Amino acid sequence: MKAVIPAGGLGTRFLPVTKAQPKEMLPVVDKPTIQYVVEEAEASGINDILIITGRGKRAIEDHFDRSVELENFLKLQNNQNYLLEMEKLIDLADIHYIRQKESRGLGHAIMCAKNHVGDEPFAVLLGDTITLTSVPCTKRLMEVFDDYGASVIAVEEVPAEKVESYGIIKAQKVEDDIYLIEDLIEKPSLSEAPSNLAIFGRYILTPAIFDCLAKTPPGRNDEIQLTDALKILLQTQPIYAYRVTGRRYDIGNKLDWLKATIELALEREDLKAGLSDYLRERQDK
Repeated sequence: MKAVIPAGGLGTRFLPVTKAQPKEMLPVVDKPTIQYVVEEAEASGINDILIITGRGKRAIEDHFDRSVELENFLKLQNNQNYLLEMEKLIDLADIHYIRQKESRGLGHAIMCAKNHVGDEPFAVLLGDTITLTSVPCTKRLMEVFDDYGASVIAVEEVPAEKVESYGIIKAQKVEDDIYLIEDLIEKPSLSEAPSNLAIFGRYILTPAIFDCLAKTPPGRNDEIQLTDALKILLQTQPIYAYRVTGRRYDIGNKLDWLKATIELALEREDLKAGLSDYLRERQDK
């Protein structure tokens, strides 16, 4: 299975830092966000990845490319640890790139992948979302797809005060953590929301989604939304949801970015002691 990582958005929620830097390249500890996403795809058994980029996103391509000058410098310094990290990085997967020439929403970005994906099901991983689960999130979605033979969306339970910020599903539970979707509602009010199960940026989609995207009229800001296309797909094919348990960070959100950086740093043997001491000192002040 191939993976598509949309990374062409403007990153307006993180201005001004994203004016000249892709939000997907925002560092979480010592790795850019998108590297965590690519590593999830590879850990799920996917080695053919298409990243949808846009103007000003060249840093993403450079990050996953070989840097001979840097490697030679590290060899001269006999820095084997960093050399090993560089080798792991460039061997992560077979990564391809295509530009989304206009920023017209997630649905439009996925349409750009049609020729690369062809007539096979494919995974979608949003390039600014990190998931940390016992089994890689995308791998679990692939297993559900194999069991049910239909598109699968990752969802999570969100508190009542956050329901209005997400796409919410109406669904019937079919087994533990798996639901058959009846409807998808984009950012409903709490009184209108049929559940607290929110869509969060991991999908396995059948190629029929491309015809649905072509039929999807642009919405606000002339953007083509994936949720609208999924509602069209639902008219002809079943769609399932898998409730993910674990941690998820929306790196387009400043607070989530801070949480991710702190929590992942606290899991590092080389950082946790010093950072823990610092946080205790700050708490005592």
